[in-house]
Amino acid sequence: MHISAYAASVSRDTDIALRSFLAQRGMKKRDLSKFIEEAVRWRVFDQTLTEVRSKFADVSAEELEALIDEALAAPARTVPPGPSDACGSSSILTS
Repeated sequence: MHISAYAASVSRDTDIALRSFLAQRGMKKRDLSKFIEEAVRWRVFDQTLTEVRSKFADVSAEELEALIDEALAAPARTVPPGPSDACGSSSILTS
């Protein structure tokens, strides 16, 4: 895994609030990077979700479900059957 280093500036209030939050939960200074990475991932996810929701705001629930079903079915149509599929059973399911 590649690790990137960032230099970030935050207000004194934010710094104190974050360090207090981590300390109250028994986290150490080294846990700060993990916390920031998780926070960034959640923020990116939240922003992406907001964008997607706005783009599909005018789509009915039924139409959206049909689009999702179609998207989920597409990979299944393109994957060739494996050796266990050709026989109609799977050793994973029967063992």
